[in-house]
Amino acid sequence: MSLGLDTTTATGKLMLNVLGSLAQFEREMMLERQREGIRTARSAGRYMGGRQPNARRLSARAQELLNEGLSKRKIAAELGISERSVLRPAGIAILHRCGCAVGAGCP
Repeated sequence: MSLGLDTTTATGKLMLNVLGSLAQFEREMMLERQREGIRTARSAGRYMGGRQPNARRLSARAQELLNEGLSKRKIAAELGISERSVLRPAGIAILHRCGCAVGAGCP
């Protein structure tokens, strides 16, 4: 994109600074409107923030099913989460083929 500004001249530098200032002003106005909208929604009880991810919401149920003896694959299929998400809240280490824990780095 070419604006046709010659930034080697004083006029070109001025124009570039004015455009940058306008962009910054508009960004700050947008954020101010957003904050005001959130404040209004919160006061009306309509703004609650984001939902927890499925795996976190279902971790207690996954733990119950693990305790009942179901396999991680069956639990993951039943709850609609990944096998890793089944084991993470339970604190069970997931191992690589080499035997090291995932994230610990192979020897």
